[in-house]
Amino acid sequence: MISRRLFLKGFGALLVAGFGFSGYAFGVEPLLRMNVTRYRLTPPRWPRDFNLKIAIVADLHACDPWMTLERIEKIVSATNALNADIILLLGDYVSGMRLVTKRVPPDEWSAAFTGLKAPLGVHAILGNHDWWEDAEAQRLQQGPTFAGTALENAGIPLYENDAVRIEKDGQPFWLAGLGDQLAFPTFNGRGKTRFRGVDDLTGTLAKVTDDAPVILLAHEPDIFPQVPDRVSLTLSGHTHGGQVRLFGYAPVVPSRFGNRFAYGHVIEDNRHLVVSGGLGMSILPVRFGSPPELVVVELGEA
Repeated sequence: MISRRLFLKGFGALLVAGFGFSGYAFGVEPLLRMNVTRYRLTPPRWPRDFNLKIAIVADLHACDPWMTLERIEKIVSATNALNADIILLLGDYVSGMRLVTKRVPPDEWSAAFTGLKAPLGVHAILGNHDWWEDAEAQRLQQGPTFAGTALENAGIPLYENDAVRIEKDGQPFWLAGLGDQLAFPTFNGRGKTRFRGVDDLTGTLAKVTDDAPVILLAHEPDIFPQVPDRVSLTLSGHTHGGQVRLFGYAPVVPSRFGNRFAYGHVIEDNRHLVVSGGLGMSILPVRFGSPPELVVVELGEA
C-alpha cells in the first residue's frame, strides 16, 4: 500500500513535470526555437539535371507577443541566409488567435517582407486566416483582402488561381498558386461549420501552357488527393504540424484527413507533397514536438 508521504512526493513530481511541460510548450519551443528543415528530392516530371533551391515561409500569424515585427525581421534575415533560388510565402500572415496583446498591422509585416531577396524572386499565396480575419471580405464574400493588398503594395506577386512561367539558367518551370480552400466559413447553428473556398484547381492548371514542370502552392494540403500527376510538387502549410506532436503523431490536426497530410514529405501514387510546420501559432500559443521551422526544398540531383 502506498504511503501518504510517497503519494505526496509523486503528486508533487507530477505537478513539477506539468509546469515544466507548460513552460516549455508556451515559452521555449514556440519562441526560442526555429529549425531549418531540408528536403532533397527529384519528383516525377522534374528534370534530374535541373537544380532548384526553394525557401518556404509559412504561417507567420503576426501578433504580439508571439510573432512580433522584430521576430519577423529575424525570420527574413534567416531566410535570406539560406541562399535559395526562390522564396515562397504560403499564407496565414494574419493571426486569428485571441491570446495576444496586439496585432502586427499588415503594412508592417509586409514591409518586413521587402527585405526578402532571391534571384527568382518572392512569390505568395493567401491562407484561410488572411480571409477569416478580414471583416470586409467576409461581408462581401469576395476579395481583395487587406493581407493580399499589403503583399501587392510591397511588390510581392500574389497568386490566386494563377500561374507564372519562370526560368533558371534557361530551364523553365511553372509556379501555380491556388486560391484558399476555406475562405468563407458558414455556421449552420447546429455546431457545424461549412466552408466555401475560392480555389479553382482545374482553372489554375489550365493556365500552364507547355510541358515545363509545375510546382503548386496550396495553403491547405487537403487538395492533394485531387492534384494530378502533371504537377511535380505540391507545397503546403496550414497544419503547423498539429502544433503538438507526440512521438511523431499529432492528436489534433486542422485537416479532414487527420495525420495523413499533417507534416513533412508525403508521397502518394508517385505524387509528392511537402507540408511545412510553419512558424507561428493558432488557437493557442503552444508548440510541443513541432518547433517553428523554415523549410528548404532542393529539387534535382546534386
